[in-house]
Amino acid sequence: MDIATKAIVLPTTITGSLPRPGWYTENLRGRPFRVAMADRNYREQYLDAVSCLIRDQERAGLDIVTDGDNRFDTDVGGRSWVSYVVQRLQGFSGYETSRGHAAWGGSVPGEIMYEVLEARVLPRVTGQVGPGPLEYAQLWRSAQQMTGKPVKFGSISADCLESIVGNDYYQDRRELVLDLCDVMHAEFARLADAGCRVLQIEEPWVHRFEHHKEDSAMTMEFYVDAFNRSVRGLRRRLELWCHTCWGNPAQQRFYDAARSYAPALEHMNELDVDVLTFECASTGGMDLEAIGRRITRPKIAIGVIDHRALQVERPEAVAALIRKALGCIPAERLCVSTDCGFGREGMSRRHAFYKMVALVRGTNIVRKELGLPEAPIPATESRFALADEA
Repeated sequence: MDIATKAIVLPTTITGSLPRPGWYTENLRGRPFRVAMADRNYREQYLDAVSCLIRDQERAGLDIVTDGDNRFDTDVGGRSWVSYVVQRLQGFSGYETSRGHAAWGGSVPGEIMYEVLEARVLPRVTGQVGPGPLEYAQLWRSAQQMTGKPVKFGSISADCLESIVGNDYYQDRRELVLDLCDVMHAEFARLADAGCRVLQIEEPWVHRFEHHKEDSAMTMEFYVDAFNRSVRGLRRRLELWCHTCWGNPAQQRFYDAARSYAPALEHMNELDVDVLTFECASTGGMDLEAIGRRITRPKIAIGVIDHRALQVERPEAVAALIRKALGCIPAERLCVSTDCGFGREGMSRRHAFYKMVALVRGTNIVRKELGLPEAPIPATESRFALADEA
């Protein structure tokens, strides 16, 4: 159900995460969110940080905002994207002790990716997976009360989660995936019950399948079915986004070179979502023609901002990539976003803010060319500049 994007042509948003304000030093450290919110210091810092980051997005002129993924701790390389879930679900205990997972992708000591993966000391699956205090609805409510714009809430997908954690209990990986799908579906349903209008499920394993030899026992068709199982019925109740990219640990490229979506597009088209995102800024939009031809069911969101580079994009470059996309995707089916989240470790809040402003400025250039209304961008109002006019 295209609730948030229905009335807007070329709607703008970001993937999700934003760098923390420097004064936001508290962490959940495995506590349930509502328990942590009984801590006066955590409650004040968390709510103030969410408010600041939503206001930054409004100042930048974004149409759909996020809570900046403020529930995540300041772990190495974005570990909390995974650990927030596995620290709270039943069936997980202990932590990863082997060195093998640190070499995933071919990394070796002396490389930043090795340190990032070595720090992923995540709980392992030691029993049947069951529900726990994820409290997505409470997190969303905390953010949505601060803005009239829709807050897009993001979560790691069940199948991506399974691909990362160690498993000491399930003999069949598929059984683990499906149990996780059912647990996560129940949490997504509670979020819909709370009134959330935009939910984003992040990184289904479909587009990465052929790049991981350890997945030879699985199939692309299974991953499509598993993802759809985790979101069944949700599109009748909210706008469902699916985010895909090629990784962003500590603002690093996980693979040695840009990967193409082309081999997986026909299967990605079968994902039961309203909007499907693609990393395009870092690749120069190399797959846009194939995406426009093969993705026929959901709307398409393209990343026009590189989450790994500190150089802030020029609005003209953003506009050029949007024009390239419009050559193969109708404007009414195109959304504008970032390649991935901005994270909490590799980029400053200032860089992220001006990248968001550039995203909307570039989109406005194209909107003007198409005769469409431009989004107001308070950050660009000269009358609010600190320097006086000469």
